[in-house]
Amino acid sequence: MTLYDLFFLSVALAMDAFAVSVCKGFTLRKINFGNAVTVGLYFGVFQAIMPFFGFLLANLFSEQIQGFDHWVAFVLLGALGVKMIIEAVQEKEECCDMDCGSIRFRVMLPLAVATSIDALAAGITLRLKGNVDILAAISIIGVVTFIICALGVWIGHIFGVKFQKKAEIAGGVILILLGVKILLEDLGFISF
Repeated sequence: MTLYDLFFLSVALAMDAFAVSVCKGFTLRKINFGNAVTVGLYFGVFQAIMPFFGFLLANLFSEQIQGFDHWVAFVLLGALGVKMIIEAVQEKEECCDMDCGSIRFRVMLPLAVATSIDALAAGITLRLKGNVDILAAISIIGVVTFIICALGVWIGHIFGVKFQKKAEIAGGVILILLGVKILLEDLGFISF
């Protein structure tokens, strides 16, 4: 994976967390730099940790699937992308149902874990690609997510939840395209 691939993967993975950050910004009564940093840190740290666990998990079975790893990566990223798009277009309840205006640990921890589950599967994909420096990858994922989510708090506070669905759909499309790119590269149809 190239640096560009990792950046786009990071942006795509961050879209769920961005959507929640926008909701946070929308519901926080007072917004300040500290609130934005706190939300960004929760999501950035978990988005970085989960791919690492996925990478370690993939180490357990990578030799058994080495011949068709590109298909596994394609299916995982494609499924994640389709899931994100479906969730974005489905009608959801407002995010304001359980202490949404709070950034306390008991509120933020479940949100950070829930929005980073997809990153676990992406970590498996990173291991299957074989040529990925996992520490660089999780650093990029964590930093990009942190920045996007911190900005999401401010955007949500200013604009409300107007961009939430569009961000989730864009993230899903990016994941699907990355899966297709991996498949086509490994099958020899394209080379970037």
